[in-house]
Amino acid sequence: MGTVGVVFRRELASYFATPLAYVFIVIFLVMAGALTFYVGGFFERGQADLQVFFNFHPWLYLFLIPALSMRLWAEERKTGTIELFLTLPITTGEAVVGKFLAAWAFTGIALALTFPFWLTVNYLGRPDNGVILASYIGSFLMAGAFLAIGSAISAITKNQVIAFVVSAVVCFLFTASGSPLVLGPVTAWVPGGVVETVASMSFLSHFAAITRGVVDLRDVIFFGSVIGLFLFANTILVELKKAD
Repeated sequence: MGTVGVVFRRELASYFATPLAYVFIVIFLVMAGALTFYVGGFFERGQADLQVFFNFHPWLYLFLIPALSMRLWAEERKTGTIELFLTLPITTGEAVVGKFLAAWAFTGIALALTFPFWLTVNYLGRPDNGVILASYIGSFLMAGAFLAIGSAISAITKNQVIAFVVSAVVCFLFTASGSPLVLGPVTAWVPGGVVETVASMSFLSHFAAITRGVVDLRDVIFFGSVIGLFLFANTILVELKKAD
């Protein structure tokens, strides 16, 4: 894990070496605040909780996470530094995990900076802080799943815009896979078992289960499995591109 740590520190430091980190964090905080307090009608609801705040997280991540992940491998390939990077004494898997963990940690920092929202709701009332803590855990896990998908797709192309668009589309399909919008076109000609399987892969349903205050092991395993699967795919894709 020592080499993973080296990659992790290198990548995390690179975020704060450019304005990217600060722009991402500011946009995330401003959008989260605007959606919670204005669009979501936080004060009009008259309830001391952060349910409306977390309800917007999947849709915030749908655009912001692909914008963060699109550079993970696409930029390395475009600038040609991927060849130099992969000649270092590390395995491809270690490089993939290190870069992913750095991006996930950075997302965690942005999420942690919403802590004043938690303080605000405690000042205004007496919320169930256990539910809020569980929701933060669920949000962090879901962000990791989004990042793993985006990282794998970033390894396919040199074009960051293409990586962003494809990542956003794939993440949307996972997010809304249990909705009629996704299931409607296929229910007529796909067996019911397949439809149920697709519906069970919805990020929304698993995240909603956690935001009710119970961190169910099945939901944790689901997000962990998505992360593991796409990191494995990411490793294979980088190896294939390295062989080209």
